[in-house]
Amino acid sequence: MTQTTDLSAARSNALRRPPRVHRAWFVAAVTFVTIIGAAAFASLPGLLIGPLHSEFKWSRGMIGFAVSVNLALYGLTAPFAAALMDRFGIRKVVAVALGVIAAGSVLTVWMTAPWQLILYWGVLVGLGSGSMALAFAATVTNRWFVRRRGLVTGILTAAGASGQLVFLPLLSWLVEHHGWRPAAITVALSALAVVPFVWLLLRDHPADVGLAAYGAEGFTPKPAPVPGAARRAVTVLFRAARTGPFWLLAGTFAICGASTNGLVKTHFVPAAHDHGMPITAAASLLAVIGVFDVVGTIASGWLTDRFEARRLLAVYYALRGISLLFLPMLLEATVRPPVLFFIVFYGLDWVATVPPTIALCREHYGDDSAIVFGWVLASHQVGAAVVAFAGGVARDVFGEYDVVWYASGALCAAAALMALVIRRKPLPVLDPATP
Repeated sequence: MTQTTDLSAARSNALRRPPRVHRAWFVAAVTFVTIIGAAAFASLPGLLIGPLHSEFKWSRGMIGFAVSVNLALYGLTAPFAAALMDRFGIRKVVAVALGVIAAGSVLTVWMTAPWQLILYWGVLVGLGSGSMALAFAATVTNRWFVRRRGLVTGILTAAGASGQLVFLPLLSWLVEHHGWRPAAITVALSALAVVPFVWLLLRDHPADVGLAAYGAEGFTPKPAPVPGAARRAVTVLFRAARTGPFWLLAGTFAICGASTNGLVKTHFVPAAHDHGMPITAAASLLAVIGVFDVVGTIASGWLTDRFEARRLLAVYYALRGISLLFLPMLLEATVRPPVLFFIVFYGLDWVATVPPTIALCREHYGDDSAIVFGWVLASHQVGAAVVAFAGGVARDVFGEYDVVWYASGALCAAAALMALVIRRKPLPVLDPATP
């Protein structure tokens, strides 16, 4: 009897023994693959402007407006998605979002009017992609990691760039040789292909598998579902909006979105094509940005664990602004070393801003940081939406994109100054009598 009891105790201890590789790293890997698979929808808008303009004779401003609706909803959905993940779990929210993305992308194949582009690509894909936004990465990181949060945030943020690297060359080849419709179907299939990974392999919380978060000192029970997801998201917004750091973070991140998703991701390919560069060559350059984006974002996460986040942000925005001011002089019909230097330089900086921004949200807003970052991300996408639309209008009015590049460079300089103004949260003062 004693031997049986000892054997049971030994088995119990073995079951509680932490695994050699913490489960958090597997969850991070699944999240990485999920974001890569879903990145196809973010790779397509810049490739659609020319083909849709040619086939339907829609103005670039109108097409840019549909893209701007997509980008705005991508951001505005994010804080509510973070709250919904607290209420219903990560797996359910992300799986439904991928299904909505697939539906919106497929429906565009049969569109014949501009309002359908706005509804299918703007609204449906925008809502679905908003639930797959960086708030997803922030939620996974906050729940599963205590140590290495900056590094993991950088890796998960880089997943979008990796997806861009995978899909942009393929989608540009499809658009050039077979038209835009096969590319839209490819986006839908890639979104659906990720759903089994999410449903079968992703877990909502370390407590689901009886573990503490990576680097945590002790086990934390899974919190109860938080009801009233929409109310909580709005309540957190009102609380954060009474603080200065929120507006500075939202302002800098709006400029980040304006100078990346709104400008380069949407308008770089048609702008390069205006200079005689083939679409496939321009799309390949955009994909190369994704290569260096992976390096830059992971490095930024590593730096965020070691240096002051607001100073990192100031450096990133200043360097980005300088590079954008030079771009109009670099675009030509052929790919030459100066434009390659821009691609490498800009790629290293593309979303390097995300890890320090999330770190500052975590520093100032604690347990609400994922939702606060969702609202900050909303400002990112609103900035992207404004420039996606304004870029198309500028091209229609001036016949070129130069004014938009210069204006974005100036905005980045303003963002660098705003980042330096963000105050550090003071450390709690301990009572000297406290042991």
